[in-house]
Amino acid sequence: MKSVLKKCIHLIAIIAVSPLIVLYFVLNIVSSDNCFAAFSQFLSLFPGKSGNFLRGAFYRITLTGFSQDSFIGFATLLSQKNTVIKQGVYIGPQCNIGACVIEKDCLLGSGVHILSGKQQHNFDDLDKPIREQGGHFQPITLGEDTWAGNGAIIMANVGKKCVVAAGAVVTKDIPDFAIVAGNPATIIKMRK
Repeated sequence: MKSVLKKCIHLIAIIAVSPLIVLYFVLNIVSSDNCFAAFSQFLSLFPGKSGNFLRGAFYRITLTGFSQDSFIGFATLLSQKNTVIKQGVYIGPQCNIGACVIEKDCLLGSGVHILSGKQQHNFDDLDKPIREQGGHFQPITLGEDTWAGNGAIIMANVGKKCVVAAGAVVTKDIPDFAIVAGNPATIIKMRK
């Protein structure tokens, strides 16, 4: 009974955001640069479970991959549509998610930032403003059943079943089963 009710709520959420989805696809044809981020910002402002269902309905249609049983908290922004969020993922409030693959059963605390790699901005040409030098977006992978604590900043791949301490700054790939902390994050213990 509970699963039937949940499916009905998901359907209602898709119907509720369908005008936004249509508007998104129309505007995306005209100007795709910041279109996805703008809709993500708008949808991030809906509080509570209803907000989670509305965000889920929108992301299910617009992201590369999104599992409807995942949770995306209030004021969480997704900036890149080439993002995959798999089953059982919990993303806390006020996170900022770039291009990434978040494997199943991951937990992200409040204020976690997943950047689209470490090379988003080039800055080698001193005669040209940094904002005009471009960069490269590299999707980051967060391995299954990984937990990132509040305020962590992740700009490299993290293996499965890892723990990223609150406030850690991940600048290099982290192997499976590692517990990391610090800035830059270093392995302090292995879970296995």
